[in-house]
Amino acid sequence: MGIHNAANQSWVMIEEPRRCGIYASAGLLFLLFLFNVDMLPSFRVLLVASCAGIVTSSAPYTNSSYSSPLVSVKNGSYVGIYNQQYSQDFFLGIPYAQPPINDLRFRVPQSLNSKWNNTRNATEWPPFCVGYGGDDDGHDLSEDCLYLNVFRPSITDSSSSPSTVNSTKTTNALLPVAVWIHGGGLFMGGTNDGRFNLSFIIANSVNISKPMLAISIQYRLSAFGFLGGREALEGGVTNLGYRDQRLALHWIQENVEAFGGDPRKVTIWGESAGAQSVGAHLLAYNGRDDNLFRSAIAESGGPAVSFFPVGLSQGYNSTAYQSVYNTLVQNTSCAPTLTSFPSTSLSCLRSLPFAELNNVINISTSDSGFGPFVPIIDGDFVATWPSVQLQKGAFVKVPLLIGANSDEGTAFGSSFNVSTDDDFLDTLNSTGIGYRTFASRIIPYLYPNIEAIGIPSPISCPTLFADTPFLSSSLGFQFRRLTSYFGDIIVHSPRRLTNHAWSTYNISSWSYRFDVRPNGKTIVVSATHFAEVAFVFGNTRGEGYDVNPFGNLTEEEQGKFFGLADLMSKAWVAFVVDGDPNGKANETWNGVGNGTKRAAGTGSKRGGWTIEGDGGIPGGWPVYNVSVGGGEGWNMVWSVNGTGSFVEWDTYRAEAIGWVGDNLLEVYGL
Repeated sequence: MGIHNAANQSWVMIEEPRRCGIYASAGLLFLLFLFNVDMLPSFRVLLVASCAGIVTSSAPYTNSSYSSPLVSVKNGSYVGIYNQQYSQDFFLGIPYAQPPINDLRFRVPQSLNSKWNNTRNATEWPPFCVGYGGDDDGHDLSEDCLYLNVFRPSITDSSSSPSTVNSTKTTNALLPVAVWIHGGGLFMGGTNDGRFNLSFIIANSVNISKPMLAISIQYRLSAFGFLGGREALEGGVTNLGYRDQRLALHWIQENVEAFGGDPRKVTIWGESAGAQSVGAHLLAYNGRDDNLFRSAIAESGGPAVSFFPVGLSQGYNSTAYQSVYNTLVQNTSCAPTLTSFPSTSLSCLRSLPFAELNNVINISTSDSGFGPFVPIIDGDFVATWPSVQLQKGAFVKVPLLIGANSDEGTAFGSSFNVSTDDDFLDTLNSTGIGYRTFASRIIPYLYPNIEAIGIPSPISCPTLFADTPFLSSSLGFQFRRLTSYFGDIIVHSPRRLTNHAWSTYNISSWSYRFDVRPNGKTIVVSATHFAEVAFVFGNTRGEGYDVNPFGNLTEEEQGKFFGLADLMSKAWVAFVVDGDPNGKANETWNGVGNGTKRAAGTGSKRGGWTIEGDGGIPGGWPVYNVSVGGGEGWNMVWSVNGTGSFVEWDTYRAEAIGWVGDNLLEVYGL
């Protein structure tokens, strides 16, 4: 990891233990699961409000002696870093809002209201927003955290930079923009995470002559970003983390052209809770189109994954939200306001020292179990239940790339130890289904204890069915049954529901199923939640990972893994640039891979692949269209097995997933 010295613009590479790789579900129902079981051993992180001059980074950034890039935005000028290694310009830690501190704590984010004549540095990573999970380990955390970072192919003048920079400056055309929204369950994470190194995918965009610009944004988390209760509703300060993101998108519209980005060609992009955030903007204000983006990417999340924990789904009238708020206040020195002047309690929380408030949120979140702090239906930003909006067509109608991993549920089921039918019913009951509901009777039927149909699948992981079974009493003998159910209710069914909504309203969407077990993932979890991220980012170096997803492979395996990463990364680039992951008609991509590195079929059709199976469906990755698929569309299955990736009908676990989708509102509060 690097320590950046802003004074002399130098970087020193040092080693630091990687924080634990705990990945939160994009679905907020999983947050309810999370607080029923102790899945985050590092939850009790005592935070320090810090915005020190020395900032750490997991990315391999090195400065050069060439001229530093300079931009002028609405408020003033910024100088960034020219990176010779990637021939890219970085602008780090640019504020898009006033610091949400003091009286602006628990308030709607406020636009910057000052200008300056001097040039300010944009050369250091911002601190993470205050969070409470493993992704925060080793990072500075602060309430003053509403910053973004801009990365672009270098447009430094040729007189002061290598000739390679000129190859990205073939025209003066503005570049399409990808806006990355990090995940972390809405309670942890930030932009300075090596796993999200945007330099790799930008380099791929240049390699296929589709240069793009990328921006990563931060937003308030946990109680700071998602405080509920009557006081928050009446004060109009609900869903603040989403409102932070929204203000960042407005800032981008006003200023991205100064960096060479095209404000008319913005794609919002996220994974897990980041994908859930993408979905929130597609649904925001009852689907109002503010022209902030022209397309969206949602990995393992999306519009229909805004789960509201059971008992908290009534929006305005929920007593559970009020209980969460009251408990928070009662554990601070603001407690007397609840009985004397309840309307002043929120103002009192704003005045608390950070250390006191942080300690209460930290302890109460991990111990008392009254959390979590989650998005709520407020009749404003979150107008109503997502499933209702999708059915009515109340969403921003832009092209969508969305997908899930084959074994999503394995990330969520390891702590329940389900070995019997009674254990399975107990788990349903503990997550709010209840013994006496019709759901508790039909779910065991839809998800029987049959190994052949659970996850991980016997096709992708045949060794699971060797003479020595992998299941144990500690993991739970019905682990595969439980995890297929969890994966479907949290990710797969909402994804399918979303594709159906887009198809119903004749909006293009593309669906994928990622079916690769990266190095470092055990056979128990296989193609689990977050597994696709390194491939999409083209992060074949394994930056930011404890174990390199592309390491410890045979030469043949490595060739297939590298080829798939190359192809997926470029498909994402094509979607950002062209609005279609196949690219433009009749074009081929150079450098997609050849020989053992070709991981997705053969030939040179659009996108560099041909379709294997299903009679050779033409046209590369097909648009999801239920009218031609017997009620279902197609998925691109990303694979390194056999001949590589292929297209399938979207019919896996059709009966079970269909039932979940039909009952999202009544059973799951979605």
